[in-house]
Amino acid sequence: MASVGIRGVRKSFGSTPILHGVDVEIADGEFCVLVGPSGCGKSTLLRMIAGLENISGGEIIIGNRVVNNVPPKDRDIAMVFQNYALYPHMTVRENMAFSLKLAKAPADVKEAEVGRAARILGLESLLDRYPRQLSGGQRQRVAMGRAIVRNPQVFLFDEPLSNLDAKLRVHMRTEMKDLHQRLRVTTIYVTHDQIEAMTMADKIVVMNAGRVEQIGAPLELYDRPANLFVAGFIGSPAMNLVRGRVSGGGFHTNGANGAGWPLPPGLTAAEGREVIYGIRPEHLTLDPAGLPATVQLVEPTGSETQVMLRVGETPLTGAFRERVTARPGEMLPVRPDGGLVHLFDAETGRRL
Repeated sequence: MASVGIRGVRKSFGSTPILHGVDVEIADGEFCVLVGPSGCGKSTLLRMIAGLENISGGEIIIGNRVVNNVPPKDRDIAMVFQNYALYPHMTVRENMAFSLKLAKAPADVKEAEVGRAARILGLESLLDRYPRQLSGGQRQRVAMGRAIVRNPQVFLFDEPLSNLDAKLRVHMRTEMKDLHQRLRVTTIYVTHDQIEAMTMADKIVVMNAGRVEQIGAPLELYDRPANLFVAGFIGSPAMNLVRGRVSGGGFHTNGANGAGWPLPPGLTAAEGREVIYGIRPEHLTLDPAGLPATVQLVEPTGSETQVMLRVGETPLTGAFRERVTARPGEMLPVRPDGGLVHLFDAETGRRL
């Protein structure tokens, strides 16, 4: 196992910059998730760590060794791809043992390592099958097993669950987290799914347009997003973000009249300052004395009810544990929890 240091890393394709000086420190044994929208540079960064992409600037350090010019096979990493990349003409056993075969490991070592990985992943009864005879989840476990037998210092995962159906993705998330807790191998995991990031990570790196927006533990990013991008990206449903101004001890939407929205205690924003008001859908409560909201759409999900609302001209999404039976066009007063409000500067997008 080893720590990973990503220091001032830049990447350009020709004259087009892709990564703009990324700095991330990943501790030994940590599960770090790189998350962000498609095209933000997270998979490119992972491939640079693996040695599959050249580095335009900066350093990547695995353990105590700078690996910028070290070939992929000598970096002591194992990578699991989105499409599994299994050899169709090989059995599960042969796929899992392939890296050991290339390393000319003795037969008894190959058998022992494959057996160990198969027991960890519940693949013992599938060792003589071919990939075409396996389900998507079983193929993913084989790809993970092929990585485990190498006993690497670092695991790299590139959106490994994106080809699975929703129920299987949830199951595999649990399996992968359990696997990490048992093996304690440093893991770097790329996904665009912020739910995967929140449920699996020790540390999340939020990326956008080739830059790191914020690094922190899942609940740290949820409770204290550093800027508007992180606030809108982390959390499902997404945070409500409303433009307006601080006035008379409350928040007022631009061009709207009526009662002010509650502000967080101890706010120091100046009177009349333009701000973005953030409140998560789950932090709205039903309250007859709350803001007058008109129901636009009701979406029951079972455990909660999501309601699209409009306060004046301002759209809001609420997520309520109550069974909301209101119909479109009806009034449904809601109250934002003032202690859970987030305020951002309207010009810079930074948290106040």
